[in-house]
Amino acid sequence: MPRPRRDGAPTEAPKKVKLTELLIRNLEPRERTYRVYDLHQRGLSLQIQPTGHKAWKCIYSVRGRRRWFSIGGAHAVGLADARVKAAEVLYKVAQGLDPCAEKKAARATNTFGDVATRYLEEHAKVRNRSWRQADKLVRRHLLARWGQLQIGAITRQDVKAAFRSIAAPMVANQTMTAASAIFNWAIREELLQLNPCRAIDLHPRKSRERVLANGELPFAWRAFDEAGLYKSAALKVILLTGQRPGEVRHMRREHIVDGWWQMPGTPNPKLEWPGTKNGKDHRVWLPAPVLDVLSELPDDEAQIFRGLSLDTAMQKVRKRFAEEAKDAGYLAPEKFTPHDLRRTHGTMITSLGFGRDAMNRIQNHVEGGIGEVYDRHAYSVENQMIMEAAAAQIMRVVGSSSGGPGPDNKSANPAPELRQSATPASSPSGQFAG
Repeated sequence: MPRPRRDGAPTEAPKKVKLTELLIRNLEPRERTYRVYDLHQRGLSLQIQPTGHKAWKCIYSVRGRRRWFSIGGAHAVGLADARVKAAEVLYKVAQGLDPCAEKKAARATNTFGDVATRYLEEHAKVRNRSWRQADKLVRRHLLARWGQLQIGAITRQDVKAAFRSIAAPMVANQTMTAASAIFNWAIREELLQLNPCRAIDLHPRKSRERVLANGELPFAWRAFDEAGLYKSAALKVILLTGQRPGEVRHMRREHIVDGWWQMPGTPNPKLEWPGTKNGKDHRVWLPAPVLDVLSELPDDEAQIFRGLSLDTAMQKVRKRFAEEAKDAGYLAPEKFTPHDLRRTHGTMITSLGFGRDAMNRIQNHVEGGIGEVYDRHAYSVENQMIMEAAAAQIMRVVGSSSGGPGPDNKSANPAPELRQSATPASSPSGQFAG
């Protein structure tokens, strides 16, 4: 018989059912918190708060005392995973252990440094393609301050002090975003109650509108050579294709089929392929100038650019770029990033009259809407024409001012090992090599 409530309200018999995902979604909140027990997995229950929040609990007894082990919210932990976790908890109990006491003891030793390491290994490396950048910011700006502090002892004042200590506004914003992700993960793991980064006002963000003007392109092209063979080639490919720098850095030879670079949307850790940003398969035509650039690289590795970072190389490129522009009588130019090269390529497409839809299609932007559902035409012929025209115009601008490569001195049949056929592909899909 259920124990009476302290306030004298009547109690209900425990509701025991074989839980399903559909049943869980349909459980409605009530005036009071209530629980539904799973008949499939002993000890597992779902707690529903009046607010509608649903959380998994595993109930067990140690030395005659009932314990409630929190597994996690139903929005984050599925039914199958909750059953597995409950079985693990009960297995520990059968061995004479107390999982709740273990969790409490572990929480007492959770420093920010420990939690940041766990977050990196258990979450960020698995789900975040840009984890290296965030980890670098945490190590540089936060570990020295908070590394030995209990994560629950870090206050909003600590966060504000760390935020103010970073001189560069955008770096400060990015660091706080990285810290907030760690704190949020700690909350999901029940290591923390509140995120101290919450409601911290970040610096205003500047719109990213940097595009290289035609007069700057020759300086940039020559400055790329300061980055070394592979990085210089990667920067040129970004400019000539308009694809994302992270995807270009991980370009693989087996993804180049009949002149098309075919990018799988899903990551492949074995191939060190990060996947596309929006998770969709994407194919882009590689125009002749791109194959000229690739033909200058050794073909001894499947990963063409070896995944090399472009951050340090850009420092040398920017310096040479500024020197060239100054010698030519230009005003001191703004610094530019690899992503600005992608933006420059997109602007070239629209300036040639092909339109924003063509730019979005080629650069793999998610358009959304019902049109994307019904329009399955792959625009293979159109995309090939646009890519060749944009690359030719970029090379024309580069060559006209620099005496460098132009459209008239391209090889007649560049890199035949990469382009097996120079005719437009009739099939919109194609098969990924390898």
